[in-house]
Amino acid sequence: MTRGWKLFTAAVAALLLLMAALLLTVTHWLPRLAGIWLPAETSIRLDGNPRWSNGGIALSGVHYRVGECELATVSDLSLKRAGGRWHLNAGKVDVDSECASKLPQTDQPTAPKSLAEWQAMLPAAEVTVGQLTLTPWQTWAGSLQLNLDGQQQKISYQGKNVSLQAELQGQELAIRSLVLQAPGVPQPVKIAGTLSLPKIPDSLPAAGMLTADLAMEGIPAPLSAKLNWQQDKGELVVIQQNEATPLVSLPWQVSADRISIQQGQWRWPYAAQPLSGGVNLTLGHWQQGLPATDISGRLNVLTQGRGGKGNVVLTLGPGRLDWINSQLPFRVTGDAKMAQLLFFAGIPGEVQGPLLDPKLSLKPGSLLRMRGRLLSTLEVDEARWPLSGLTVSSAGIDGRLQAILTAHDPTMGRFRLHLDGRATDFWPDKGQWQWRYWGDGLMAPLSAKWDVSGRGRWEDRLIELASLSTGFDQIDYGSVNVHAPRLKLDDPIRWQRDPENPSFSGKLRLDAQQTSFSSGGYLPPATLTLTLALKGHDPASFLYNGTLEARPIGPVRVQGRWDGERLRGQAWWPQQPLSVFQPLLSDDLKMKIQGGTLKAQVAFSAASDQGFEAGGHWAVRDGSVWMTDNQFNGIDFSLPFRLKAHQWYFGARGPVSLRIKEITNQFALQNITADLQGWYPWNARQPLRLTHVGVDVLGGKMSLESLQMPQTEAATLRLKNISMSELVTAIRPKQIAMSGHINAALPLWLNDSRWLVKDGWVANSGPLTVRLDKDFADALSANNLAAGAAMDWLRYMEISRSWATLDIDNLGQMTLKAQVNGTSRFSDKNQRVSLNYSQQENLFQLWRSLRFGDNLQSWVEQNATLPTQKENTNETH
Repeated sequence: MTRGWKLFTAAVAALLLLMAALLLTVTHWLPRLAGIWLPAETSIRLDGNPRWSNGGIALSGVHYRVGECELATVSDLSLKRAGGRWHLNAGKVDVDSECASKLPQTDQPTAPKSLAEWQAMLPAAEVTVGQLTLTPWQTWAGSLQLNLDGQQQKISYQGKNVSLQAELQGQELAIRSLVLQAPGVPQPVKIAGTLSLPKIPDSLPAAGMLTADLAMEGIPAPLSAKLNWQQDKGELVVIQQNEATPLVSLPWQVSADRISIQQGQWRWPYAAQPLSGGVNLTLGHWQQGLPATDISGRLNVLTQGRGGKGNVVLTLGPGRLDWINSQLPFRVTGDAKMAQLLFFAGIPGEVQGPLLDPKLSLKPGSLLRMRGRLLSTLEVDEARWPLSGLTVSSAGIDGRLQAILTAHDPTMGRFRLHLDGRATDFWPDKGQWQWRYWGDGLMAPLSAKWDVSGRGRWEDRLIELASLSTGFDQIDYGSVNVHAPRLKLDDPIRWQRDPENPSFSGKLRLDAQQTSFSSGGYLPPATLTLTLALKGHDPASFLYNGTLEARPIGPVRVQGRWDGERLRGQAWWPQQPLSVFQPLLSDDLKMKIQGGTLKAQVAFSAASDQGFEAGGHWAVRDGSVWMTDNQFNGIDFSLPFRLKAHQWYFGARGPVSLRIKEITNQFALQNITADLQGWYPWNARQPLRLTHVGVDVLGGKMSLESLQMPQTEAATLRLKNISMSELVTAIRPKQIAMSGHINAALPLWLNDSRWLVKDGWVANSGPLTVRLDKDFADALSANNLAAGAAMDWLRYMEISRSWATLDIDNLGQMTLKAQVNGTSRFSDKNQRVSLNYSQQENLFQLWRSLRFGDNLQSWVEQNATLPTQKENTNETH
């Protein structure tokens, strides 16, 4: 007994040692043992040894490899049995679908098992995966829970973009809820339905019905989709709620060798122009897998617009889509007719490369054309996009990129533009696109021919306009003619789009030859230059500074910023002599600038919501101008202004001020003053006022107290102490002389319905003396006895009192009533004279015929005959 016990103890100890050795070396022998049943060229690898934890076996990780490709990785794996059920848990499972294509194919056919047989093999178990990720569909990752037994199987899947609740009883699969957050769809898509699975799970379900509800941007109501089938045929219908006509109707049929959609219909009424068409699609040998499936089909798009109806046809195949090397030919042909545009396409090509990263290759002869009205008045004669040899893939666009545009505008003119370049793996901010451009045209409003040329590139995050040259042969607009203006780049325009270090820079230069004005003035040739430097983050945010110069005029300094919505800036005109503006004045004016200075400063802003606004100040100091009959000296002019909403405000920080020391003419004008403040155009709430108008003239003073527009009261023009002797000396009549002073007040109306001057008066200021030339008076007396009597009184007359009232209507008709009291001396005799005089005359007609000097004398001679149509009353005492 003792010997037997010892043998048993030794055997147990040896068994325990063997089990311990097996457990300690499980990572070595278990993968080799599993390899007996695994497919060829596959293997498993364990991370560490199994351990006992929480009543079950735990393992850090398991790796399943196909050759060098890791098909699946499982981490934090545990298995235990509780409550009569197995519990399998995994923290994370990663599956690479690309490795599945590398699994070897078995050459030994086996009898397929039925669905019931597979279900009978299932143990009572619960499977939980914390995170299941299937590459390359990582966005659909989520947690998985399976509840299994031979009678019923339940699945629950929950991810950020997808969730599923379903159960299988026998052959009936019930999808309780499938919610997908699809790209481009604002709200989740909800799917539910039932499927009848086949007895042998190697084909499509025998029958079923699925419904889906979804909402899409741009569609006024939610959409409902319904997929139902029975045996080998069915239909997919998509319809908008509360609508009777489907948006999509695709009847389909499945056989052992083919899936086909015949006479499918679709429509899209939500675009600017309603679209519709048909669909035919055939998938041959589909049961042999995607690489062996022959694809062919046809989809057309019907349009109607300018020029009638259009039809664009997309033809697919025959060809194949493959995980590694797809080859699916296609061709786009036909014409699309929109409301104002017509497109014509002939684009053959082929889908190539792996299905998950395909390449679109366009074949020789690919061309897209367009014509029609692009803008309200711009008519596109033809736009061409040659696309031959172009390829498009996830890496970018490769090939030659070209565009040719010919267009005209009935009022603006015509033009033709070319763009030609080459792209290499180009997407925005990735790869490279180099281009050059050129073109020419005619701009009718300016009577100008223009041209443009240049080159540039877009390389990764850098956009560069390396060269630019554009200009007109001339600009002839209104009273200005600019010869050969041309815009060029002094420095390339570069836009660095790096989010961490963005920049935008460049330098523009505008040159022009001689600028002529219809008045006869000009800017000297080859001198008008605008230089503008740009610096900032991007075209929506940059600073600019520059100069505008037309030697010897300028330079005007400009600086400011653009923030994408508003352009702000300032301009400074440094002080310089007024004489530099002499070329702007026509020789016909016979005007010469002899002295003075000018300086100015302006601030401005422009935006789509506010328009253009500006404010600033112009100042002229000590100006001097010579003309044939006049000379202006000591001109001081100050113009503060503001422009907003197309309305000027003058006098923003003080009134507009004009001061002139002297104007030399037939009679001297001195100390001229005038102030202006208010709005233009004016209105009742925003008037324009002219104040402090004054001038020293003829030994006296002329003044205007205030003139407001719109006018609510008369603006009185006052004459004070005007010397008649200086007036007569200035106009130089040969037959009359006067001395003394007068005063006057003329109430002016500029917008009255009847009057220009109403209730004006003229009166003497102290004694007046009138003397006629003897020969002149004798000649008048000889021709007319009545006139002779009057002339005898006026040969020499001392006026003690004179008073006249004056009215002028807006047609120029003057009514003058005068009373003159004085003493006349003739033949050494004094006679007291009282003269009442009235006269009506059209001043506008008189002014057109009147010239100072001899013409005034002629008028006096004619009117001194005392014609009968003038009322004349006199009496002597």
